[in-house]
Parts: sequence; C-alpha cells; structure tokens
Amino acid sequence: MREKKTAKEWFTEAYHYDTVEAMPDKAIMAYKQSIRLDSTMTDAYVNLGFLHLNRDEYDEALKCFTHAVELEKSNPDAYNNLGYVYERMERFGSAKQIYEKAHKLSPSNVEALINLAHIADLQADYEGALAYYKKAISTDPGAVAPHFLLALLYDRHDMFDEAIAEYRSVVEKDPNHGKAILNLGNLYAQQGDSARAIECFRRLLELNTCTAEAHNNLGSIYEEMGHYQEAIAAYRKSLAVNNLQEDAHLNLARLEYTRHSGRLDGPRREEISKRLHFVLSLNPHNRKAQRLLDTIEGRA
Repeated sequence: MREKKTAKEWFTEAYHYDTVEAMPDKAIMAYKQSIRLDSTMTDAYVNLGFLHLNRDEYDEALKCFTHAVELEKSNPDAYNNLGYVYERMERFGSAKQIYEKAHKLSPSNVEALINLAHIADLQADYEGALAYYKKAISTDPGAVAPHFLLALLYDRHDMFDEAIAEYRSVVEKDPNHGKAILNLGNLYAQQGDSARAIECFRRLLELNTCTAEAHNNLGSIYEEMGHYQEAIAAYRKSLAVNNLQEDAHLNLARLEYTRHSGRLDGPRREEISKRLHFVLSLNPHNRKAQRLLDTIEGRA
C-alpha cells in the first residue's frame, strides 16, 4: 500500500496545477496540504500568496507573505513580496516601511529601490520618486527597468527631453523593448520629428510588437504629411490587428469625412456613420466622435 504524499509531493502537484494546468483552486488546496505537512515550505507560502493576490484576497495573501518573511528574515525578496501586498491594499505607509527593510538588507537590491520609487510616485512625491529611480540606476547602471520607469515619470510630468534621453537609454540596452520604442516614437511625433517617429514605428512592425499602435500612429503622421492614401491604409491595417481601437476608428472616420465631405455619397456616409456609432459604443463619452456624427447626420 502506497504511503501518503509528502509535503514535497504536494508542492510538486500544486506547482503543476498552478503553472501548467492553470487550475488555481486545486493549486491552492495542494499548497495548503504541503504547508500543513511542513510549515517551513517557504516556496509554498510564496506561491500560495500570489494565487490569493491574483484573486484580490489580500488578507490571505498577507498571511502567506508574512510567514515567508518569518522563515527568511534575511531575504530581501520576501520583504519585497510582502510590501507589494500592502501596496495593493493601498496601505502605502506600511508598504514603504517593508520596502525600506528590503533595501536595508540588500542596498544593491534594485527591485526595492524601484518599489520605493513607485510608492513615492503614488504619494505624489515626484522628487522622492526621481531620487529613488536615479539611485537604482547608479546601483545597477546596466538595468533596463529603472531607466524605463524614470522615462515614464519624466513623460508624465511633460519633461520630454529628459524622457527621450531615458527611452533612448532603454533602447540602447534592449533594442527590442517595444514599449520604450513606442513611447519614444510618440514623443518624436509630438515634437514634429516625423522622420524619427516613423523610424520608431516601423521598427515596432519589424519586431511584430505593438503593431496596432504602430500602424495607427504611422497613419496619423502620414495624415499630417498629406499622404492620405498611406494614412488610410495604415489605419485599416491597425484595425485589422485590433478592431476595438477607438482612436483608429475615429481617425479613419474623420479622414474619410474630411476627404469626401463635399461629395459624400450614400454608401460612404453610411460607412462613416456606422464607424462613429461603433466608436460611441466603445466610449459613449467620446465628444469628437459625437460631434462628427452629429455633423454627418445633420444635427450640428
């Protein structure tokens, strides 16, 4: 007769349910069995904590990560995980204290510095966030994440030259970083540097990433340049990738209307009208779509 499963066997079964079969209920049950048989199974507490966190079961997640910290009091990752639970609970003061413990345990731990920067940002402490991101960069100059997050911080605060410099730093370190290339292209377009913007968006198409956004943004640039056929083609390609794009639908409807407003035939008018109704079904508060629809349907 086979003996009962060991804690390690329960953990292996839980991990399979968790990562291979995506059966969280069975994974939770098996992790709990593992912990019941061996209360020192740190990995079981951590994995169980993340399962609860994914379900927004914060109290249960907090218990799990607290146990993990108690078992590994010198492990900064354990504190980072615990701090993240407090962050998700919007207990930012507690999260900051825990992240500070992680940083104190390991001053070279870039994740702790990034987490502290994020908390400062959430608390509208721009200078604090800036200082932590810069400290993370000086701690590990080769790390991509702090450069990208610092670029986002600059971008949100309309410090576009600084943001461009950081996005470029990201791309230098990781030439395939799609989000950095997309944001860099958007900033170039905003500054009127169409050539560099087009280069960025074409690079995204080469990488086959962020393709819907790349096609839509290319369409906007082509439209500004007066290349209307290329713009229409780009908008349609964007919608072929993702038909639920509010901006691309509106851009295409607006351009079609602008080009044919003096001679809108029935079918074309109906097509533009349907497209605008679809935009409003996605976002009833889109004022640009509503104004254009009112104009087309004679209500303006």
